[in-house]
Amino acid sequence: MIDPFYTLELDKPDGRRLTLYSRTAIAHIASAPSPFSEPANANPHLRWHPLRGEWITYAAFRQNRTFQPPPQYNPLAVTTDPAAPTELPPGNYEIAVFDNRFPSLALDAHDPPELTVETAPATGKCEVVVFTQDPASALGALSLGRIALLFQVWGDRTGRLASTGKINYVLPFENRGVEVGVTLHHPHGQIYAYPFIPPVPARMLSQERAYFEKHARAMLPDMVQSELDAGVRIIYRGPHACAFVPACARYPYEVWVTPIAHVPDFASLDEVQRADLALALKTVLAKYEGLWQRPFPYLMAWYQAPTDGAPHPYTQLHAQFSPPYRTRDRLKYLAGTELGAGMFAMDALPEEKAADLQAVEVKLED
Repeated sequence: MIDPFYTLELDKPDGRRLTLYSRTAIAHIASAPSPFSEPANANPHLRWHPLRGEWITYAAFRQNRTFQPPPQYNPLAVTTDPAAPTELPPGNYEIAVFDNRFPSLALDAHDPPELTVETAPATGKCEVVVFTQDPASALGALSLGRIALLFQVWGDRTGRLASTGKINYVLPFENRGVEVGVTLHHPHGQIYAYPFIPPVPARMLSQERAYFEKHARAMLPDMVQSELDAGVRIIYRGPHACAFVPACARYPYEVWVTPIAHVPDFASLDEVQRADLALALKTVLAKYEGLWQRPFPYLMAWYQAPTDGAPHPYTQLHAQFSPPYRTRDRLKYLAGTELGAGMFAMDALPEEKAADLQAVEVKLED
């Protein structure tokens, strides 16, 4: 059985696309607003880093993007005054997705500069995903049904982006808190769609592929079963999903959220898996808030199978939370060994931090 959802697609006056999602039919909306009337004509480009063997994207126009505006100038709020349009129209939808006005990647990128290193168009797409019309809410405050819908939205966006034939990897993520660089506080995330598999997921995929070739099984479901059997670092255990602090955590309070069975991407989730995965995610977010007793900053990144058209039976859909906290009183940022050498140095055991989160009692309401 497939959970139904409804969509409505609209064009903004500056040429960007807006797609609205809901679990119920969306009433007629005449037009999509935009704070901008003219196209951005964004044209990012890539430059090859010979020593690191990776592409870097350049989009200098992003310096002009909106940065921590006062509440009355929230561009992600619903438009109430047609003379001062925002990015969203009024209506009965639940989640909105629109093209980023200041993208690091663009499907029509062209004519990169000629330099002393290799360059290329930064072909791809950047989308903004607004989780709710309520600017004072948060992802963890949403209903379980809304979070399950968000998984469907991420799956739908992944499929649409893959259908362009220009995208090899789709990464949904959320930055929360000024500590991790958030520029707008309205609850939202982003989707980056890359023309190649970026370095971090590429390295994970390489490890997963090697494990699969040796054991004929996907690595992460085996890790999940080991964590469930040990029971020491489990944050949420359900019939179809779980959350845990990995024994190899690189960040204090790092948590992974994943289905228990093998599921390569959002589109492969069934209804019961989505529901339990929503409960796992909401539990983790509630524990973060209870631990810190104020908005808890984090980077949440969701990893899934590439969209390059090849089979990837070895990889597993999962989220990794990377909070910048070391203790309840001090921030932990990447420093010399992490940034300079790429080797993480942890001064807290994953078991201790898992115990902190396990001790936080939460009561979830749908």
